[in-house]
Amino acid sequence: MAIVEVKVPQLSESVAEATLLQWKKKPGEAVAMDEILIEIETDKVVLEVPAPAAGVLSQLLVEDGGSVVSDQPIAQIDTEATAGAAAPAPAAEASAAAPATAPVAAATAAGGSKAGVAMPAAAKLMADHKVAPGAVTGTGKDGRITKGDVLGAVAAGSSAPKAAPQVAAPVSTPALPQVAAPLSMKLGDRPEQRVPMSRLRARVAERLLQSQSSNAILTTFNEVNMAPVMAMRKKFQEKFEKEHGVKLGFMSFFVKAAVAALKKYPVLNASVDGTDIVYHGYFDIGIAVGSPRGLVVPILRDADQMSFADIEKKIAEFGQKAKDGKLSLDELSGGTFSISNGGVFGSMLSTPIINPPQSAILGVHATKDRAVVEDGQVVVRPINYLAMSYDHRIIDGREAVLGLVTMKEALEDPARLLFDI
Repeated sequence: MAIVEVKVPQLSESVAEATLLQWKKKPGEAVAMDEILIEIETDKVVLEVPAPAAGVLSQLLVEDGGSVVSDQPIAQIDTEATAGAAAPAPAAEASAAAPATAPVAAATAAGGSKAGVAMPAAAKLMADHKVAPGAVTGTGKDGRITKGDVLGAVAAGSSAPKAAPQVAAPVSTPALPQVAAPLSMKLGDRPEQRVPMSRLRARVAERLLQSQSSNAILTTFNEVNMAPVMAMRKKFQEKFEKEHGVKLGFMSFFVKAAVAALKKYPVLNASVDGTDIVYHGYFDIGIAVGSPRGLVVPILRDADQMSFADIEKKIAEFGQKAKDGKLSLDELSGGTFSISNGGVFGSMLSTPIINPPQSAILGVHATKDRAVVEDGQVVVRPINYLAMSYDHRIIDGREAVLGLVTMKEALEDPARLLFDI
């Protein structure tokens, strides 16, 4: 028997733990080399774990919903076995046997194990369902109890028959916000459902609270006549698409206008590090993108050196990757300034929250025909309200307002973007 271990991919330094979603294969089933076995959710992205060799999945070392770290073995593949052969019991079941508990006991004696300790989300679920800690076997790191362990225990208890014994079906932690049956509350015609936050959603929530509690956030607004941009786009969009293979959208104009403002007022592109202000000599623009798993902000590296076509291609690529859950950690790391486009959903006005450790963010909204006054006459123009939130600790109102005015002027006379004036 030749055993090959399936391990967690190398995570970034900023990611301490990840969560296993749902195994796509069961022990005893054949797997092909590079076949995706499971997805691992970090607080930034979802990573796919391929089979390192062909053979038969002989054992799962960590069950669905378990917490894992970089390079941790999570399964074993027997490269010489035949599919359908009896597979060893999963690690979660094997851990109940006396020989398997010896290492845990030894670690406990040494003071280094957390066996039987419930993770915060798991502890809440246990309290909600009145599950005793001793009734749940922990499959997380060092024997800690995970949400998946509690859900499995609840499912086993609720589905156990009162007459003839049956084997309860395992319950896995959902990858998307789907509702697991044990979480449904029977409240007549007023049902409720409790779904654990994904690791990504929990991280987004944490960062937003961090931003509001650690930054002195203030927002300044301005209105932009989008008629010149719309006219230029209409004039060149057919030739642009034929030449570059991508449609000319509005985001490339907003990115270029933002870069122009950041060059003129460098503090908008800076960040706070303790008592220091870090001025960045590069322009990495984060583009907020909604995905099925939550909000992500992939980065346009060196946006000042990108053409309109480069920007449009990259944004289209980010959108598709976000939809498919294929964004890499590198694509989501860093950034010196962000742009959030709520206008695609119909938003008229908002106050965007800064993406730490950045110090400013631009909010773009829906362009609508509005009555405005020009030269003493009321005329109709396509107006977009821009909002820029900034960290007042390092950015004064002067720089913030003038920076937004620079963006407005660039958008109302887009030819300036071509000449960098």
